[in-house]
Amino acid sequence: MLRWVIFVIIYLVLGFYSLQAIKTASRYPWVHYLFILLSLFVIGNFLYQFTGTDGGRVLSRPKSYAFGFLLAMLSFQMITIVFLFGEDIFRLFVGVYQKIFSTQKEFSIPSRRRFLSIIALGIAALPFGALLMGMYKGKYNYKVLKYQLEFDDLPDAFDGYQITQISDVHSGSFDNRSKVTYGIDLINKQQSDVILFTGDMVNNKMEEMLPWRDLFAKLEAKDGVYSVLGNHDYGDYVSWESEALKAQNLQDLKNLQKEMGFDLLLDSHRYLERNGEKIALLGVENWGRGGFKKAGDLEKAKQGVSKDDFKILMSHDPSHWEDVVIQDDYHFHLTLSGHTHGMQFGVEIPGWVKWSPVKWRYKYWAGVYQELGQFINVNRGFGFIGYPGRVGIWPEISVITLKKKGLT
Repeated sequence: MLRWVIFVIIYLVLGFYSLQAIKTASRYPWVHYLFILLSLFVIGNFLYQFTGTDGGRVLSRPKSYAFGFLLAMLSFQMITIVFLFGEDIFRLFVGVYQKIFSTQKEFSIPSRRRFLSIIALGIAALPFGALLMGMYKGKYNYKVLKYQLEFDDLPDAFDGYQITQISDVHSGSFDNRSKVTYGIDLINKQQSDVILFTGDMVNNKMEEMLPWRDLFAKLEAKDGVYSVLGNHDYGDYVSWESEALKAQNLQDLKNLQKEMGFDLLLDSHRYLERNGEKIALLGVENWGRGGFKKAGDLEKAKQGVSKDDFKILMSHDPSHWEDVVIQDDYHFHLTLSGHTHGMQFGVEIPGWVKWSPVKWRYKYWAGVYQELGQFINVNRGFGFIGYPGRVGIWPEISVITLKKKGLT
């Protein structure tokens, strides 16, 4: 309870400070009252959603939107305060200087400068508006990102082989069937040889996928649809009445994937064949650094696979690639991961800049990387969780074409 009280006090102080900029910039009282009401509504809705019996752990759509609106308001307040606090230091310095070195007897601080408040509010409105637009439109702004990767030892028959990768569906967050349908159609439109899904089908429970199973069952590729589990698929982030119910939820999710036509790889492998040649497709359960579940067993998945085989590995968390996979003596040519979502927020201008705060936690967080002659593609995710939107880091459908070096 104390942490909520402290949080609300800090929020109100930030809001009061931002209100000073609004009062300086606008002389209309209704503008001031509108900001006060909006601020109170945002914090009130957030508290209502997150102080329930579950402690806010079940990320329902109302909770996600409450968090999103709070995030937008806090961004507005923080940027406004950066300008106002700097000006206040300057105003205080001027007041002290005038008291000491001028003839005036009373200590006074100069008034706020209106033009600076207007600039502060204008700049603060940019992330505020972007976060709101990300909730309205950005979360379904699907992008098809295409990569061509070359390998010396790719079997000739697989030259030009096309893979579509999707990841992090988080079906419990979806709220627009027509937009999700568009995304599914866009995946099928790529007409890839195989579709690979790298985990996190739900936020917490299998039942979240039920309204969407008919759509995802429409995914089709010549060589099939394969999948692995992500950290959210195990039901670890909600309370269960018993371990038996939690285990049943996981089994139901596995069964559901099978019903939809997904071949779920649980520390196992399959061979993809073409014209008498083959490549190995391996999939491990979730293995993540920093408190995430380490269920994946790479050694088990490798059983029956030759070192000489061309190998593609599906592993949800890219930290597995960094900590384990690239050092393995089996040499995994291509690893496909997701998990990071690119934090659903950042700046990307192809060929110029790619930045997100998530880079401070994950070295490999979005796109293709190469280390020790091995590739990884970290998919930015098809869905969203927590903040119900995306800004700058859009939902991704990866299309990867395998090429044999030296083969025309």
